[in-house]
Amino acid sequence: MAAHFGSRLRRGATTTAVAAAAVAALAASQAPGVTTDDQGRQTTGSEATPDGNGDGSATGNGRYYTDLPPLDSPTASPSPGTGSTTPAGTAEAGIPATVLDAYKKAETELRSSKPGCNLPWQLLAAIGKVESGQARGGRVDANGTTYSKILGPKLDGNGFALIADTDNGAYDGDSAYDRAVGPMQFIPSTWEWAGRDGNGDGAKNPNNIYDAALAAGHYLCRFDRDLSVQSELNKAILGYNNSQEYLNTVLSWLEYYRKGTHEVPDGTGTLPSHSNDDGQGASPAPSPSPPKTPKPPKTAKPTKPSTPGDGGSTSPSPSPPPSTPKPPSPTPPTPTDTVDHLEDAGTAKLTATAGDTFDQKVAVRTETKAGKAVAKVRVRFTIVGDTDATFTGGETVATIVTNSAGKATAPALVAGQKTGDFTVRATVVGRSVAGLDYTATVTEPQADALARTSATELTCVPGGEFADQVEVKATYKNAVADGVAATATIVKSADDATENDKGPYFKDADGKTVRTLKDLKTDANGLLKLPKLYADDTAGTFLLRIDTTGGATLTVELKVAAATTTTP
Repeated sequence: MAAHFGSRLRRGATTTAVAAAAVAALAASQAPGVTTDDQGRQTTGSEATPDGNGDGSATGNGRYYTDLPPLDSPTASPSPGTGSTTPAGTAEAGIPATVLDAYKKAETELRSSKPGCNLPWQLLAAIGKVESGQARGGRVDANGTTYSKILGPKLDGNGFALIADTDNGAYDGDSAYDRAVGPMQFIPSTWEWAGRDGNGDGAKNPNNIYDAALAAGHYLCRFDRDLSVQSELNKAILGYNNSQEYLNTVLSWLEYYRKGTHEVPDGTGTLPSHSNDDGQGASPAPSPSPPKTPKPPKTAKPTKPSTPGDGGSTSPSPSPPPSTPKPPSPTPPTPTDTVDHLEDAGTAKLTATAGDTFDQKVAVRTETKAGKAVAKVRVRFTIVGDTDATFTGGETVATIVTNSAGKATAPALVAGQKTGDFTVRATVVGRSVAGLDYTATVTEPQADALARTSATELTCVPGGEFADQVEVKATYKNAVADGVAATATIVKSADDATENDKGPYFKDADGKTVRTLKDLKTDANGLLKLPKLYADDTAGTFLLRIDTTGGATLTVELKVAAATTTTP
């Protein structure tokens, strides 16, 4: 009989118990650095998370499936009628074709965009199994979109995190609370920044397995993680759903899929039967009880007639008035509910040279209408504009919880190679209050000093070539100045920077004479080595002037004179 998604069939207790014990032992030995906070939740350190939920997870720590893989691992066996081998074994090893293709395409894209992450597609398969049973056993169309939305429970604080609506129901159809969406179960506030277009249709749809798998891959690869390192892998999985049991379950499926798997037709995948809100598993449906024989109605006893004066009455006793139900107690406001506005918390001017880290950070404070600081409020910082700048770790969004003084400080900004202005926007997560925008500026690399790397005098005979090439080193505030733009010109004099029309010269690619070189840049060590210099027939002392961005200038003497002859 075909399985149904969400059905609750009890597994063999012995198999599950043994597998759970083995996985728990494995995870306990492979999860260094996992600690618990003051609420007993597992944490993996203080990485700033760009998630839009209080627990720092992609899913809002919602429901997931706890079924463990069989103890008999998939093995490779010859395919009938062919000489090739394909994984065979239990049905659990089969992954629906489109879903499997999405995982593998995501791995390929991450191998190109984030090669240091070493993301295996089997990790996406393990998470996809635990989150949605591989998109409900592969119930997706040819483009990878699920036939119907896969929604988690309302995150209303009843057994799960409390996350008020952040998308007006656009993704999850719920305008009161957020719900995890799609085969990889992203909550809307996380999908808003983490979503990717994995199938090239121009849309980012959490209900599309290609989009969701690619987004999950990028999410797992945050903070420059290397998933080939076990501790980093554990952090990534706990970042997806902050639960030790979740980590154990995903690791068990990852190990299972690494040993072999195979493709099955869409819609025929094996579906899970237990979730983390099932307790020990759902009880079997009760057997129908036999119908009861109805008892004969009781005969009402006659009412004793009243005798005058004995206080009796033939009228029924009056019933007590119905009690008025007490109104439900109002829900106390959350800290976020009390926020009236954002205030700047001492952010200084944001300027950095291309490729450098900004010295200053964006800091804001959440306050009530009366100006009182509000702690434990999530503030989202977003980089906006045409820039390749990021926060430390390579992300463009970071969510920080305000401290006891109501202050949230964004991670350090790292300038890219694009120069110009961009914006860092601070907003309150889950609250419609005006945000704060900060302008950050990336300037070209600069140098404030230039010096030759050699003291050798530069001389040449008329019509000859200089034996030594000019090499200079650029510094800025006594540090190496790399990537600094420079110009080199043979000038007329120290007081006249006009290009000279005689004397030493360079050659271009066609061998033609040029006396000005533009678009030069210092290398990673701040060094700039100019091409070989030649001399025309004019003798004399000439000047080579080198100018850089930032105002550093160096003038070098070039002497052209006839060779001295010695009288015998």
